[in-house]
Amino acid sequence: MNISTFKLNLKKPLAFFDLETTGVNITTDRIVEICVVKLMPDGEKIVKTHRINPTIPIPIESSLIHGIYDEDVKDKPTFSQLAQGLNQFLVGCDLGGFNIIRFDVPVLVEEFLRINIDFDISNRKLIDAQRIFHMMEPRNLSAAYKFYCDKKLEGAHGAEADTLATCDVFIAQIQRYEGKVLTDDNGVETTPIVNDMAAIHELTAFQFADLAGRIGFNDKGEEIFNFGKYKNMTVKDVFAKDPSYYDWMMKGDFALNTKKKITEIKLRNFNLK
Repeated sequence: MNISTFKLNLKKPLAFFDLETTGVNITTDRIVEICVVKLMPDGEKIVKTHRINPTIPIPIESSLIHGIYDEDVKDKPTFSQLAQGLNQFLVGCDLGGFNIIRFDVPVLVEEFLRINIDFDISNRKLIDAQRIFHMMEPRNLSAAYKFYCDKKLEGAHGAEADTLATCDVFIAQIQRYEGKVLTDDNGVETTPIVNDMAAIHELTAFQFADLAGRIGFNDKGEEIFNFGKYKNMTVKDVFAKDPSYYDWMMKGDFALNTKKKITEIKLRNFNLK
């Protein structure tokens, strides 16, 4: 079907939007870019895109993802300067996007509330294309077995059937994707899938120091906190600055594996017995 000729059945405008932000914390991070594609019931499409000065530094980790740096937005309007016009543009619109319910809508509402605009969503329909994608194209083992092996998984959720199916799926993935070129958003080409288990490990391995994901790594390979008031600070620096934080974690409701990991880091860096 040619989507350019397909007409949505709209009773009111539907505004698809996407945000680029300083990070993924809904309450503290800010918008650095917003695009709204407003679909009108008569078929008209109106596109508005704004770069926004977030008034706080953009972490390099975020800039490397969306390509927007402090220098790019230092002379752009703040959200408060755009808010009235944006709010007016969205009056009477339902909202659409990809994963908007978990992230984009909460962030947008939070930005409006900071400047005392109650961006009410109670009377708006929320259309999340990600939900439809996951519903209609399941990403579970049965779906993978059918897709890669063209077989129906009998006895799903039994350990043996699931394990045998996973083995077959993995072999089929290597056969299908080995040497296939992928191009990222910046035009960089890679061939990530090779028939080598060390390389596959690097591609799929857990990217945290602990299994609960509380301790991550920075671009220097140093352990950093992935939560709380010291988020993105190195564990070593936090324990040097605030030794009581270690005791608080050890007494707190954290996974034993996390406690084990922070103890290892503390012993390694402070030569304690």
